[in-house]
Amino acid sequence: MSVALVRSGEIPETTSMRVYKEFTFEAAHLLPSAPSGHPNARVHGHSFRVRIAVDGEPSDATGVVIHFDDLEGAMADVHDALDHRFLNDIEGLAAPTLEHIAIWLWDRLHNRLPGLAEIEVARDTCHEGCVYRGPQRRLAAE
Repeated sequence: MSVALVRSGEIPETTSMRVYKEFTFEAAHLLPSAPSGHPNARVHGHSFRVRIAVDGEPSDATGVVIHFDDLEGAMADVHDALDHRFLNDIEGLAAPTLEHIAIWLWDRLHNRLPGLAEIEVARDTCHEGCVYRGPQRRLAAE
């Protein structure tokens, strides 16, 4: 995109954009699949970071893909459901891996956020994370 277009406030029709908002939560869990005696088999806690990304085109009327207040509103319920909880007790998270948390979030947000493109769940202090782009689209068998 040219600097002139950005400065003039014009956005080309072919622009594809991704916007995102993040939240953090603190939670405890254990991993039922961890071997006996492994630290992950015991209750422990993490600070999690979640990034929710939405793809779309900026509206002609507003100039935004989605209002960040709307994105934050959609995220509020899932934040409340996860923050300062024992994740294993949450329906659908009996095995609360990063992968399962990302899928759990997708399942609760995709109907509320048109254009939902990606959910990232990370444990930054552990330097690890998971990016989920939704269920794979499979072509019908011929």
